[in-house]
Amino acid sequence: MERSAEIDGVIVEFHKVGNTVKVSAVDTKTYLEVSILAPATCSEREMTDAVLSKLAYVQAKGGDGRGRRPVQGAGRP
Repeated sequence: MERSAEIDGVIVEFHKVGNTVKVSAVDTKTYLEVSILAPATCSEREMTDAVLSKLAYVQAKGGDGRGRRPVQGAGRP
């Protein structure tokens, strides 16, 4: 399963790795990316819901997805 889709400005990608699927979500505005590993037996809907929930959680925390908060003044001018 190698597939991607765009949902409300978020790119969701699925990559099968053995008996699991790595699901990644990238916000096209902020370029924030998160990923999860799910059993291959889960439905695509369940995997999409889970990765979008994680993306919303990380965005709400204001982090960069790796447990770090952005540095004030860092980034593009």
